[in-house]
Amino acid sequence: MIIFSVQRHSQTMNNKELITKFYTSFAEADAEAMINCYDSIITFTDPAFGTLKGNDAKNMWRMLIEKSNGNLKIEFANVEANDKIGSANWTAVYLYGDTQRIIVNKISAKFEFENGKIIKHTDYFDLWKWTRQALGWKGYLFGYTSFMKKKIQKQASSLLLTYSSKQRHIIAK
Repeated sequence: MIIFSVQRHSQTMNNKELITKFYTSFAEADAEAMINCYDSIITFTDPAFGTLKGNDAKNMWRMLIEKSNGNLKIEFANVEANDKIGSANWTAVYLYGDTQRIIVNKISAKFEFENGKIIKHTDYFDLWKWTRQALGWKGYLFGYTSFMKKKIQKQASSLLLTYSSKQRHIIAK
């Protein structure tokens, strides 16, 4: 019984450290260190990209860091984890697309773990608030609609597909 308790505590610390490593790497714009925290069967979900699996999820982080051109600030807090699940709150501050509008996106993340890696990562944020920042009045008027959500996901998927096709030389991890 004591051995199980010690192992469980050790695993809890490892998963908390794993989340911390993930966001510290993000703040340092180190996509490879971030995705090394992911299992090969990773499933990532958020309001902008929808659900991505495996290399698509990994390439999303590569793409976002590359497109930020160093204009990305990441802060994180409230990291919690046990042997199966974890969570964190994080904020991304960056310039969006051609408009170069400043985005301050506050995100709540949930994680699931297996074998010392993240197997599921879900980010929650207010898409309407994001669209108001990114698109101005158009986001204010239409950002809460399912039409706008689908349009954003379609655009994000298209950007990721283009990026991934240019990155075929990257070996799947």
